Amino acid sequence: MSDPNLHAIPLASDPGTDASSVEVLTQPSYTAQQLKRQAVLTVMAAFTLTFTGCGLNFAFGVYQELYESLGGPFEGVSPAQIDLIGTLGVSLMTIGAPFASAWTKAYGPCKVTLLGGTLFAAGNVFASFGTQLWHFILAQGVLLGCGTCLTYIPSVTVAPAWFDKRRGLALGIALSGTGVGGLVWAPTLRVLNSTFGFRTTLRITGGVSFFLICGSAFILKWDPESQRRNEMNAQNKFKIPLVNWNIARSRLFMIKAAAATLQAAAYYTPIYFFSSYARALGFSAVAGANFIAMSNGLSAAGKVVLGHAADRYGRLNILLICTLISSISILALWLPSSLLGSGAHVSAIFIVFTIIYGVTAGVYVSLFPTVLAEIFGVQHFASINGFLYMLRGLGTLVGTPVAGALIRNGSSSVSRLPSSFTSCITMVGVLLMVSSGAVLMVRLEVGKRTGAWRWKV
Repeated sequence: MSDPNLHAIPLASDPGTDASSVEVLTQPSYTAQQLKRQAVLTVMAAFTLTFTGCGLNFAFGVYQELYESLGGPFEGVSPAQIDLIGTLGVSLMTIGAPFASAWTKAYGPCKVTLLGGTLFAAGNVFASFGTQLWHFILAQGVLLGCGTCLTYIPSVTVAPAWFDKRRGLALGIALSGTGVGGLVWAPTLRVLNSTFGFRTTLRITGGVSFFLICGSAFILKWDPESQRRNEMNAQNKFKIPLVNWNIARSRLFMIKAAAATLQAAAYYTPIYFFSSYARALGFSAVAGANFIAMSNGLSAAGKVVLGHAADRYGRLNILLICTLISSISILALWLPSSLLGSGAHVSAIFIVFTIIYGVTAGVYVSLFPTVLAEIFGVQHFASINGFLYMLRGLGTLVGTPVAGALIRNGSSSVSRLPSSFTSCITMVGVLLMVSSGAVLMVRLEVGKRTGAWRWKV
């Protein structure tokens, strides 16, 4: 049961306010300081959830490179087939968003997240007993993806309404957990795999993730006004809400949906193949894992710093700039590095690409929910975010395996040449460039909708 005191508290995301400036109109036992504390705790819980679930998914490149070099269950398996494991984990993280969002409203974020933590841990543990490729696809792919969905979606659904003025910064901090997680998990998994073997590593990560996710679940709560609305609609708790078709039919929504889907189709490919591509350039396996860690660490910093900049200079403006820069980095840096053979200059180009892509690409993930709330309104956020996250999941499910299939096979990731990645890189660059064009169209549409040009959007 929810706390009846919450009904007397105004929405923390009303225009011009945030959790730190909410005034308590009644119920003096529930103070503004308590609201501020809960808002901060919500961000911390969301950070821990993304650090654990998303961070481990984003570090799958370590397993990608390892599985490519193993025999046994992966004997004669192509990179695209192995990539399907990680792709399912990331795509199902958002494909199930309409269900996860609805269940979060109906049963509360705590119960949904606890279920997600259980599935996530089970996926890791079950995968550790896998003896055939399809065992890993079901456990480390499907089950892990469903568990991640039930931890990630509650956090990004609940957190935005606690803030308004600092929403970009708050979501940047919360979702920087994906980057920090990748920064920590990638080298950790590499050390654990080399020390204990990947099976024991999967069991260890299963136990640690269960503790972190379930601990965060008890902190995650709805803001007061959202809690009130959810209770008013409690009679519909078994109904999966459809997208708001009045909004979905609009030109603005369709363009936004196209931009989100295309960006997701391309975004994860570099992250998954950083390690394999580094090996093709002649780097060691340890260095390959460090590339994943560096990219994720830079992504975390970019989400926080650029999230703060978005609050100041316009969230849609920063989203457009970062999407465009990430697409240019693919075509101007990563693509040439695959065509120039090998050598110190090629390695330097790839390092520069890793830095630029790491800082800018992940900003789309953190600003995506804040831009949705700003364009379509906080009151419509829950009715459209699940659908758009589902589209992003479908984009990932199609785009990443296709990109992996375009990589020409060598006998292993060590013997593969950089030129084997050229077609894959070209596809990713084109998808991100088209997505940038769609974001630009959204920016122009929003400008026209206001009736007068505003530079800060």
